[in-house]
Amino acid sequence: MSRLRIPARRERLDNGLRVVLSPDRSVPVVSVNIWYGVGSRNEPPGRTGFAHLFEHMMFQGSLHVPKNKHFEYIERAGGSLNATTWFDRTNYFETLPAHHLELALWLESDRMGWMLPAMDQEKLDNQREVVKNEKRQRYDNQPYGDWDERILKMVFPPSHPYHHTVIGSMEDLDAATLDDVADFFRTHYVPNNAVLTLAGDVDADEALALVERYFGEIEPGALPAELPLDPTVDPVLGGTVREHVRSDVPLTRVIMAFRSPPYTDESFKVAEVARGLLGMGRASRLYRRLVRERRVASSVVTYVYPLITGAGMFLTWATGLPDTDPETLETALAEEIDALAEAEDHEVERAIALTETDLVHALERMGERADLLSMFEMYFADPERLNHELDRLRSVTSADVRAYARQRLGPANRAVLIYEPEASS
Repeated sequence: MSRLRIPARRERLDNGLRVVLSPDRSVPVVSVNIWYGVGSRNEPPGRTGFAHLFEHMMFQGSLHVPKNKHFEYIERAGGSLNATTWFDRTNYFETLPAHHLELALWLESDRMGWMLPAMDQEKLDNQREVVKNEKRQRYDNQPYGDWDERILKMVFPPSHPYHHTVIGSMEDLDAATLDDVADFFRTHYVPNNAVLTLAGDVDADEALALVERYFGEIEPGALPAELPLDPTVDPVLGGTVREHVRSDVPLTRVIMAFRSPPYTDESFKVAEVARGLLGMGRASRLYRRLVRERRVASSVVTYVYPLITGAGMFLTWATGLPDTDPETLETALAEEIDALAEAEDHEVERAIALTETDLVHALERMGERADLLSMFEMYFADPERLNHELDRLRSVTSADVRAYARQRLGPANRAVLIYEPEASS
């Protein structure tokens, strides 16, 4: 056994806020990371895009913090900050010199507890336009930009929370009123739906006292009893579903997606290793076979989504060369995925080593360490679980990978999305 040794002290305030304290006095910085248990899965039909909209709205000021000052205050203190929205959660994070810890706690607590008094129609209209412009830039006017919208609809039925994208529908955002947005905030952005992690140069007792000072008086909320859509879904698709798109793209691309176990399932570790075997590094199967040997692809990608609501998604794609036709590329990609059912011991060992290295490198960065601790507390109520991840990965065998490939990556569980340049039609 080779456990990690990341300290993870758990606390909970009276209002339900979960706190993880991870002191590390080796560097004079602290990362403040807050996860809210709200993402696109929490959006009912007609209200999609709200979680992502709030990622923007939360930087528009609160009762005691003027508009756009959150970024200014942190950056003037020598820190960095950002936020991300996902299917199952939204997170906000800062890393800054440790003696400015109180600044970050004040900013985060003010927008958790006192954002609504500063919310107005002008801010909503402004940020709604920012999101719409983001969609135009990243999705509508980007080659292959709508791939995730298409693939999610193929992998998850309309009744499932993952059927729509995180950015949501612009029509839904246009229809949103200030009361709609305020209700969404009151429901989800509350202390009993959040995890706050402090990692870095802190004294745990002193840091906890500061958290109590800044967050303790925020009232808890009444969380909804269940998700607005049904997370129940069959383990596999039951066949191969296909879509062929001719559009303004430079090269043919074949994307294959597979319904996979959720992140909270023990077999997710097998999916991680299978992903590493297929697509991590230039010695991976896909790069070696499709790019270097067969020369039908210019690049390859693999990813396994750490989703928790009923199912996850395993994804891979290959982008062709100028003279690669879609059928050739799809056949080559499918052959290499199918061949994973015969994975050998040395390949699995290499994939485990690469996955371990990724994890260890992530933990060297204080911001990512704090984020992982928040995730493990939110998803498992056990941040200490992070210290057992290496053992979990090392328990995966070649037999596990072969079984996963047969059960999860075959034609009975495959969504195929093909992009082809318009000029080739």
